[in-house]
Amino acid sequence: MKRKLLHTPEGVRDIYNMECARKLVLQQNLQDLLQKYGYHAIETPTFEFFDIFSREIGTTPSKDLYKFFDKEGNTLALRPDITPSIARCVAKYFANEEFPVRLCYMGNTFINNDSYQGRPKESTQLGAELVGDNSVAADAEILALVVDSLKTAGLVEFQIGVGHTDFFRGLVEAAKLGEEEEQELIALISNKNFFGVEELVDSLHLPLELEGLFSMLGNLCMDDDMIGKAKRLSAAYPRILHALNRLESLMQVLSCYGVEKYISIELGMLSSYHYYTGIIFAGYTFGSGEPIVKGGRYDNLMDYFGKHAPSIGFAVVADQLLLALARQKIDIPVENNQTLIVYHRKHEQEAIGRAVSLRKQGLGAALVCWEEGKDEADYRAYAQRMHTQAIMFI
Repeated sequence: MKRKLLHTPEGVRDIYNMECARKLVLQQNLQDLLQKYGYHAIETPTFEFFDIFSREIGTTPSKDLYKFFDKEGNTLALRPDITPSIARCVAKYFANEEFPVRLCYMGNTFINNDSYQGRPKESTQLGAELVGDNSVAADAEILALVVDSLKTAGLVEFQIGVGHTDFFRGLVEAAKLGEEEEQELIALISNKNFFGVEELVDSLHLPLELEGLFSMLGNLCMDDDMIGKAKRLSAAYPRILHALNRLESLMQVLSCYGVEKYISIELGMLSSYHYYTGIIFAGYTFGSGEPIVKGGRYDNLMDYFGKHAPSIGFAVVADQLLLALARQKIDIPVENNQTLIVYHRKHEQEAIGRAVSLRKQGLGAALVCWEEGKDEADYRAYAQRMHTQAIMFI
């Protein structure tokens, strides 16, 4: 029984020693960057009323939430996503604000994934939300901040795929797809089965323009010529054309930031978060099969909380980012100025004085009283295990 208590539940794990130190440094570096862009820190509760994450708002399915009850019988849930909590806060504390609100956050999220998926059930997210601005400039700022965040983390090679929800929804609308056909199409795109998409489209006997637009769902990097062709094909479909115009304008503004080389237009991009209404994006790099960053525009989410405010945001998945950095052998410099002071009992006063002095200088000091039967080699090995930079014997 005692050995069993040492294990964590499936889907969660301990983070300690240098891995924990690197994670804290990464988080601090990213938080510092967000503040340079004018984003103000906010903390929301780890759990909220279940309705904050309900199906109507369009976040994680109820079966994947960790749910429980308070003493009054209210249904509560551990947050699977922090954006709805931020939306609630803005509606509560910035209800009358007419200008944009920039908020950033860091916290753990909880999703009860199926065990066979191999995904963590607890992860750390760090992100930003730009509330009250529906402009292309706001979209560009968020994407530029995403790129800057990944570069600040130490990544050199990564790509941010950007799509638009209205491209896919416009196709579904124009093709008059039923719910069953739409779900089949979503499944095919999610599995990157674009041959299957082609077969499905062929069976629908659509106009040539729509067939051409459907064929673009598999393009992972739309260049200017391809966007121009897509716009010509979508002339009779306003919703699709609007999405393409928005993406084209976005790339133009991103060029002002000098980050366009990290951005690729992917018209087949989908998101499981139903509250997204405009651009959506996800970032990938070597060494991680899951997105290291994801986000998008959600212009209607705030309405659920009584305030209309078009918004856009993103979240860096810190655990996936750390994994990618480790696999790419990219180091996160951790300041290590710790000294281990090993002292004999008769020198206790001197040892404490040395420790106090070091700490006043901004350095670290840990005290250990010499045990009978130990020698210097034992303490040097101990210091090494504890990743202590220096050792002092008194």
